[in-house]
Amino acid sequence: MKQCNANRLQKLIELFSEYGKTENNGVTRLSLSAEDIAARKKFQELCEEMELTVNYDDMGNMYATLPGKQNLPPIVIGSHLDSVIKGGRFDGVLGVLTALEAVNTIKDENIELDYPITIVNFTNEEGARFEPSLMSSGVLSGKFDKTKMMASTDKNGISFAKALNESGFEGPETNRLQEASAYIELHIEQGPVLERKKLDIGVVVGVLGMVCYEISVYGESNHAGTTPIGMRKDPMFTAANIIADMQKQLQRMDSELVYTIGRINAYPNIHTVIPSQVTFTLEARHQNPGVIAEVSRMVEGLPGILSDCSIKSTRLWDRDTVHFDEEVVNAVEYSCKELGYKENRMFSGAGHDAQFIASYIPSAMIFVPSVNGYSHREDELTSYEDCAKGANVLLNAVLKLCREKVNK
Repeated sequence: MKQCNANRLQKLIELFSEYGKTENNGVTRLSLSAEDIAARKKFQELCEEMELTVNYDDMGNMYATLPGKQNLPPIVIGSHLDSVIKGGRFDGVLGVLTALEAVNTIKDENIELDYPITIVNFTNEEGARFEPSLMSSGVLSGKFDKTKMMASTDKNGISFAKALNESGFEGPETNRLQEASAYIELHIEQGPVLERKKLDIGVVVGVLGMVCYEISVYGESNHAGTTPIGMRKDPMFTAANIIADMQKQLQRMDSELVYTIGRINAYPNIHTVIPSQVTFTLEARHQNPGVIAEVSRMVEGLPGILSDCSIKSTRLWDRDTVHFDEEVVNAVEYSCKELGYKENRMFSGAGHDAQFIASYIPSAMIFVPSVNGYSHREDELTSYEDCAKGANVLLNAVLKLCREKVNK
């Protein structure tokens, strides 16, 4: 089994953590911002130093390719360089940098492969500047309409199309990732499971399905001091009762179900005024579509009127559970075992580019532990040792796939 250069990988991580570095050692590197463009230029510079061919497509996705001995569809590895506001130094970027290190090791050891290896940096994975998240992989996979994505604007009214055009990273549609032999994305877990179970690697077999609802409760606004309790139509207390009852029902459904009341707004949101409306979201995730359907039945079964308040639920969006390719998953798992790492098959609760790419390319993911399960925050942390272990698994999974596919 091959080993990556752990010291070189650490220096890469430290180098890229400077692009958009925040006061508390995090990163703000919004898609196509000055910080992201600087990181992209450094990534391209490093790839060209390794004599890789670098191209961009019409969504700004970057592809750096090490040629193979045969004209075969490449094995693609990578993730994204953009971050959320005051995010961490590992989310997304680690997948790109471990891919870079894996290819560097292949070149160092003069390993000749029949398959080309392509490192990808997907544009606007986070959706923190331009909504939605997973924008470019969504366009590549046909999940999102390109025209709509180009019209997406940031808080300053700048469109994605304008930012992309001015970035210097806009290429032709013909450069898009259209065909590949496999795709592997390494990522931090962004959760506590691996650390709690003292595991080295998560072998990701898919991405959980989910559903998100917005629930609005309508009452009657009035003065907070002069309206007797018994004469009120107060949507806040009604909403609180609905949420408490929902929690009891959700807890009974399945121990693996995760659910969140992530947003709640009151109108007019003044402390001296009884609200006229309270709106909140419920998001639920599970691998079994039957459990998700049970959540939907619960929400859609809410009464139209409760405690003199009217109730309306709207299904905002959903996604089906994505199952990754068994051959690619097996290559990741085999590499873990051969390297002597403690691993476990698991689903991802968070969304990743791999879930869209998997719709047309055999895909899988590798998770490395997140300290305390923290992510999307400045104190996000994965040890350099765990980063190196992930890089080793990625490298050997790629080599195994190359051997197996050639021998078929």
